[in-house]
Amino acid sequence: MKLYSYWRSTTSYRVRIALNLKGVSYETVPINLVAGEQRAPDYVALNPGKGVPTLVLDNGEVLTQSLAIIDYLDATIPEPLFLPENQLQRARVRAAAHTIALDIHPVNNLKVIAHLKSRYGFSAEDGIEWFRHWMTEGFHAYQALLPGGSAFSFGDSPDLADICLIAQLYNAHRWGVDMTPFARLLEIEERALALPAFAAARPENQPDAT
Repeated sequence: MKLYSYWRSTTSYRVRIALNLKGVSYETVPINLVAGEQRAPDYVALNPGKGVPTLVLDNGEVLTQSLAIIDYLDATIPEPLFLPENQLQRARVRAAAHTIALDIHPVNNLKVIAHLKSRYGFSAEDGIEWFRHWMTEGFHAYQALLPGGSAFSFGDSPDLADICLIAQLYNAHRWGVDMTPFARLLEIEERALALPAFAAARPENQPDAT
């Protein structure tokens, strides 16, 4: 498999974690979002959304959108499962994952900030405060959804919610979010990053890290 990825992309980070947890070998193909490589015609032909990640399967089929890729991996490689079999619990894990992937990430996307700067005159500091605000709001919601007494978000092994959380926490540290209210999330992060699958997926461990 080939994974078109950018080292600091949280959506790419999610898929790297998922591939590693499933034990899938893949080749990383760097796409420099800052340099605009995602807008190159040959890449747009692969991913019309002009983003990352893009996963090209061994048979040449192309998948885009991190949650869709992770869902495919979970459906085709049964161990370990990223979603519980109990339907009520599955809905709860999805809700937490979506709090990260659908509430925080879309408004903190690189192209959103670029538009705010060019259209509305946001300064660099305005952009950072925007990041911090939406991450703080989302983390409060995420933490409130969690049951107590488990090593990870919903159990004793990482699931879809943890995959989304750990990737987003990278951005939180990068942009200086005050993590004082989120001790539970930091505990989960520490346990996750001690696992080889998460450690290998970290941005600083990618071939295009600068």
